[in-house]
Amino acid sequence: MTESSTPAVVERADADSQYEILVGGQRAGLTAYRDLGAQRVFFHTEIDEAFAGQGLASQLVQQALVDVRASGMRIVPVCPYVAKFLKRHDEFADITDPVTPEVLRWLEAQLG
Repeated sequence: MTESSTPAVVERADADSQYEILVGGQRAGLTAYRDLGAQRVFFHTEIDEAFAGQGLASQLVQQALVDVRASGMRIVPVCPYVAKFLKRHDEFADITDPVTPEVLRWLEAQLG
């Protein structure tokens, strides 16, 4: 994995229910969520192919989860990448809720 020489910035885009990672002002990837009460349900993470291999997905998810903590919310990792990240970063275990069938049904209804 190569580190990017251009600094990346993570921003929360509430209107789109996602966090975006920007490199040189260009969106390089996103992690999408829906809010269920005090739970932020992450369901998809992607990094544009042009930015692959730079560690951006990890940086994006870490900063998104820090923001969730600061917001007083909890994490539900439906997204496989977010779930994998959480297995390696137990500092977020105290604000992580399990993925339940109820949450999955709710998310499916939200996404249509």
